[in-house]
Amino acid sequence: MTEPQQASDERAGTVRQASPDLPGNDPGTGSGTAPPAPTSTAWTSSGRTPLRNFLRTETGSATILALATLAALIWVNVAGGSYDRLWATELSGRVAGHAITMNLHEFVNSGLMALFFLVVGLEARREWDMGELRVRSRLALPFCVGVGGMVVPIAIFLAINAGRPTAHGWGAAASTDTAFALGALALAGGSRLPDRVRTYLLTFSVVDDLFGLAIIAVFYSGHVSWLPLLIGGALLATYFVLNRRGFRNPPAYLLIGVGAWVAFFESGVDPIVSGLVIGLLTCAYPAARENLEQASDAFRLFREQPTARLAAEARETVRGAISPNERLQERYHGMTSYIIVPLFALANADIKISGSFLAHAYTSPATLGIMIGYVAGKPLGTAGIAWLVSKVTKRRLAPPVGWGAVLGVGTVAGIGFTVSLLIASLAFTGNDLAEAKLGVLSGAICATLLTWLVFRGMGRLSPRTRLRALYGTTGTLTDLAVPVDPERDHIRGPREDALVTLVEYGDFECPYCGQAEPAVRGLIREYGELRFVFRHLPLTDVHPHAQLAAEASEAADAQGAFWEMHDALMDHQGALTFSDLIRYARDLGLDTARFTTDLRKHSGAYRVAEDVDSADLATVSGTPTFFINGNRYYGAFDLAALKEAVRAAKARAVIGERSAV
Repeated sequence: MTEPQQASDERAGTVRQASPDLPGNDPGTGSGTAPPAPTSTAWTSSGRTPLRNFLRTETGSATILALATLAALIWVNVAGGSYDRLWATELSGRVAGHAITMNLHEFVNSGLMALFFLVVGLEARREWDMGELRVRSRLALPFCVGVGGMVVPIAIFLAINAGRPTAHGWGAAASTDTAFALGALALAGGSRLPDRVRTYLLTFSVVDDLFGLAIIAVFYSGHVSWLPLLIGGALLATYFVLNRRGFRNPPAYLLIGVGAWVAFFESGVDPIVSGLVIGLLTCAYPAARENLEQASDAFRLFREQPTARLAAEARETVRGAISPNERLQERYHGMTSYIIVPLFALANADIKISGSFLAHAYTSPATLGIMIGYVAGKPLGTAGIAWLVSKVTKRRLAPPVGWGAVLGVGTVAGIGFTVSLLIASLAFTGNDLAEAKLGVLSGAICATLLTWLVFRGMGRLSPRTRLRALYGTTGTLTDLAVPVDPERDHIRGPREDALVTLVEYGDFECPYCGQAEPAVRGLIREYGELRFVFRHLPLTDVHPHAQLAAEASEAADAQGAFWEMHDALMDHQGALTFSDLIRYARDLGLDTARFTTDLRKHSGAYRVAEDVDSADLATVSGTPTFFINGNRYYGAFDLAALKEAVRAAKARAVIGERSAV
């Protein structure tokens, strides 16, 4: 990176994680200085994974959800007549003599909310295919915690409502609202709360959501008509087969989805189930390097001959590199988080508050059963089952966070809203419904305050104890497919017994690797105990000199000068021709005749190919890609962000070492 470019990057702020190199990012093919690369790309400008996007979108939407709830409470208590008239507005759709009629309230609850549960299903499937649950042995703990977090609140509700008609509404005390819970967790835990704490909440709340929908389908659906139900099942099976075979036709999928929704609606089963099932059937996978290379080729063809046909082909090839799961999340997640769920809150938080109502409600079994079930039952169920499973399995199955975080996540799971209000509207009517809704909202407020107290208490612990309470001693899932080998890998820093190991898959011609390089060097200077490993991943489809540059670093390694050549190549990314490489070898004082021979014979090609194979095994498709202690790093490439990630990894390593003693 040139000095002017580096200064420009520093003035612009943090350099965000870039996408795998795309056509048009080529920094040049001849000698000279590489043109300044953009500090971000349009589609990964924030350096987030789908999981991080999900967490941060849900956290942000919690504020809008709270405001919509408050607006509904004010509206229904100030102008209740207009509120009731709006949501009673009739809607009707007719196709070929067949009509569906419902009011606006039903349309929001059973129509638009199907898209919300589509996103829930998509996230559950993504976790299954690519996230924590891709190692199937890790499914047992969140499954048990999710079930325990539902069974205990239900038991408390039934104990309070035993022998009463309100006992039928037990499902309203069961399900956690992920959006509200993540927002409250961010508020209570602060900005430095480890991502793995949020991930732990997400993994078992997904199980919670799935069972919540199953409860609606089995216990709170009306009379079931089997023929439409079978038709809906057949349409979902068709969707599954087409999706598995890679069929690409969005209008066809839209028709299948709408048809399944109509069939479930006509069957008497709440049609939101169709959205959840479609999400669960939509596979997720990382972009493969082969597909990215095809996208590069398609773009080159369009660049050479910019016709409408080639533009359409390039667009379709690029879209095909991304999994259908991620494409659907990108399309619907923001809409559901910022529009549909707040609209649901506006339509359902209709509690007419008065002194007499509150006095009666807070002594009623429906309100108390739901409120106590959530506030007390959720932490007892989730934390208790996590402890029991850990004890029974002798810590073979243990939470990926510390027990303080387990308790905090358990208390925040006591926030029930979306599914709870949905079930309450199906199970109760009249005054019982108002009391149930009050129990849901009161429980959410109490759970938020309790969570704040838990994390506030952890903040008063000593730093060592607090780290242990947050991080625990369980190792995280390792993403690096081929472990670091001190006898083989190129290593800067201590070769053995390093607390933190940073592995980079890089390309000497990649401008984003060049942007990240100053931060990596700063990190090495600041953390003397850090072990840095560089592995090759030349993206030859977009960087014509990357392969030769990688082989040049191996030719220099044969003379004991890998890192000197590495630094020279990173500092001169726009000048990587054969003659440039010979000049760098001469400047470094290498035996240029031997270096030239090794370069002409491609002596380092096999070593580079080994690194590329290891990248493929770890599903690495773009550069730079970092792994910290074996875990893939997602985030900004500036020094502050990398330092924070290294600090967290070092804290976990220290805790692990002390636990092993």
